[in-house]
Amino acid sequence: MDTPLDKSEARIRKMFGEISGRYDFLNHLLSGGTDYYWRWRTVRAAAPRGSAPILDVCTGTGDLAMAYWNRGKGQVPVIGTDFTQEMLVIADKKTERLRNPANEQRRNEQQPFVFMQADTQALPFADNLFQIVSVAFGLRNVTDTCRGLKEMIRVCQPGGRVVVLEFSLPGNAVMRGLYLWYFRNILPRIGQLLARNRQEAYNYLPSSVADFPYGQKLADLMRDCGLRSVKWHPLTFGIATLYIGEK
Repeated sequence: MDTPLDKSEARIRKMFGEISGRYDFLNHLLSGGTDYYWRWRTVRAAAPRGSAPILDVCTGTGDLAMAYWNRGKGQVPVIGTDFTQEMLVIADKKTERLRNPANEQRRNEQQPFVFMQADTQALPFADNLFQIVSVAFGLRNVTDTCRGLKEMIRVCQPGGRVVVLEFSLPGNAVMRGLYLWYFRNILPRIGQLLARNRQEAYNYLPSSVADFPYGQKLADLMRDCGLRSVKWHPLTFGIATLYIGEK
């Protein structure tokens, strides 16, 4: 019998805290830079509508939150949350110039763009607040997936959208075999070599992807949690998938 994957809050927080300093570099390296394209697709497929705020949960170092800020041209408030403080420190540093431009007039015209520490399973926000609630490559790390999704839905406005960008497995058998071989044999060695940590984060990654529902199964789970009109779009041969559902 396979050992259940350890997704306890303490383990996940410690693991991502340990790799935070190399997280961005390894993401770009191990995806071949494709992660930029995936976020580009996400903020266009689920673009801001109006001036209501946007929330990006499990924001990590803030890349999707930053993509939404840029898409809204600084005119839409964006909040990024994560429960790993080390990740948020990096997010703050790398977006400081974006949030505090040299041009005083532009700075005065901007809407808030902030990061704060929060658990996706217990978000510190009122109901029906955000026009978009997004998560990129973080939902599978939430200990209770349904609880996390329901919290995302709770703080989303009626008619708003919950957006999930997550790893998946290619539909083509040959591509899936090559992908799994890379995921299980190459990625953990490179990741562990460049971001040594006691929690073996880059061994956890392929296990978490293989263990997590994707495609129709995740779309159905999103519907079961309370969303409607859930659509999903495989990206880059199905290596990642974008899901968009309405509240």
